[in-house]
Amino acid sequence: MLLVDTHCHLNLNLFEIDLDEVLERAWEQGLVRIIVPGVDLETSQSAVGLSEKYPNLFAAVGIHPNDALSWKAGTLSALHELALHPKVVAIGEIGLDFYRDKAPRLLQLEIFQKQLELAGSLNKPVIIHSRNAMQAVWPILGTWQENLTQSENSLSILPGVLHSFEGDLDIAQKAFSHHFFIGVNGAITFDNAVQRQQITANIPLENILLETDAPFLTPHPYRGQRNEPALIIKVAQKLVDLSSKSLPDVVEITSHNADRLFAWGAFA
Repeated sequence: MLLVDTHCHLNLNLFEIDLDEVLERAWEQGLVRIIVPGVDLETSQSAVGLSEKYPNLFAAVGIHPNDALSWKAGTLSALHELALHPKVVAIGEIGLDFYRDKAPRLLQLEIFQKQLELAGSLNKPVIIHSRNAMQAVWPILGTWQENLTQSENSLSILPGVLHSFEGDLDIAQKAFSHHFFIGVNGAITFDNAVQRQQITANIPLENILLETDAPFLTPHPYRGQRNEPALIIKVAQKLVDLSSKSLPDVVEITSHNADRLFAWGAFA
């Protein structure tokens, strides 16, 4: 099996001591590619550094809404420069977070728009964070994708992924119609995630990307422990239960989706 983890924060200090061992377990489990997203300028830089050190790691660069207060006059140009690196495959993790509200909402909205514009100018897909904010996120994303279409920007065909999807089936269907993928992680394995499981069961595999969001959202039965990329198999196995597809089919389809979105074939 050729598994892909499209969202894994290996650039956080929880992996600082034993990263090589974590990666060895991932490769043993069948993982072939991992995307490391930034949440601020420092972690975006470290994501690029990890992608240079490890052939199977790729980077995304961006400012997370919870880190919006770190945005300075030179941040956008610094992200632009980082995004030109050949192993930067996306702009992210970007979006809105109205749950923690660590930054003023107007500031979150401002830097979200600026980073969407950056993605459009560089033809890089986006990795979208939304927490208690989908009613604000989706209109912005939908309009952005429609504007890409009108300007004949090829990014409109594969614009990005709604990471750790929190929306309902109506939003999911709107996302499909605008060519976005849905990010699915260990949250679908939780015993209390019945509604999320029902929504996921109604999302075609052709619209799904696998992710861990490690070190967060550790899948059942390992909740309470640090998540790591090797546990992506638990997400895939839960999708087998929800989709009635075989494990090889789940892996093949979702990995093909990631190949299409992130266009990393040159590194095969």
